[in-house]
Amino acid sequence: MPALSESLPCVQIFTDGACRGNPGPGGWACILRHPVSGTEKELSGGVKLTTNNQMEMQAVISGLKALKTRSAVEVVTDSSYVAQGCQEWMPGWKKNGWRRKEGGAWKPVKNVEYWQLLDELLNRHQVRFTHVRGHAGHPENERCDELAVEAALQFMQWLNRRFEIIADTMRVEPFWKFCLFSDLFESLTADRRSYRRFC
Repeated sequence: MPALSESLPCVQIFTDGACRGNPGPGGWACILRHPVSGTEKELSGGVKLTTNNQMEMQAVISGLKALKTRSAVEVVTDSSYVAQGCQEWMPGWKKNGWRRKEGGAWKPVKNVEYWQLLDELLNRHQVRFTHVRGHAGHPENERCDELAVEAALQFMQWLNRRFEIIADTMRVEPFWKFCLFSDLFESLTADRRSYRRFC
């Protein structure tokens, strides 16, 4: 693991992502810490339909975007997908036009828009990744998980309220109400299956 430059301001970014359903409502969170001063800042957010990997990446993206100047950054994540992708896989993907070999054929890299944004942000700073086990008592990782889950649940509650509004405003016989909800359920699950193929 490369040492961080002592001439740059040093920052630690602790990250985590969560998703209720994968795909489904998701949340991300990060903690930015300046070790010299001990100053910390918590950031979090969510998306209505996403995947766990996308939220893991969004947590890192949001943390790096929050930095105002070029810095020496340690990103602490429980996602081997993010850590390995940034440190090992990305150079090969870029060399091959953001494609990867799958079953003997070239296919587009999944979540390419996230990887390309990460690539841009990583080039602005000197970054190394530290991988930790999730749900293993790491204080900052546990806090990020709490914030990410909270953000995901907010969007899940929003979806639940939407369904409740639909149910309250429907003035039809129970049999037809069942048919309408069955059609809606089939539509949503079809969307989820389509989304999963690309994520």
